[in-house]
Amino acid sequence: MAHKDTYIGFSVGFALGAIGGLIVALMIAPRTGRETRELAKDKTAQFPEAVKELTANREKVYAKTWKDRRGKPIVSDAYFE
Repeated sequence: MAHKDTYIGFSVGFALGAIGGLIVALMIAPRTGRETRELAKDKTAQFPEAVKELTANREKVYAKTWKDRRGKPIVSDAYFE
């Protein structure tokens, strides 16, 4: 039972700390609200493109690795990592 009480206390403390931190961050932010919203909007718009680039690079690496390992004997479970 003590474990559950600790979990609830931690959750409440974490939530209050996050809210307090957000309020302080917004109050001391070096930009106006409009500038902050524009920056957030720009970064959000760039996110899908960044994910596509990272995925494309990984697909190339995985394809090359698979091609290099094809036909080689399996020595351990690390073969597929």
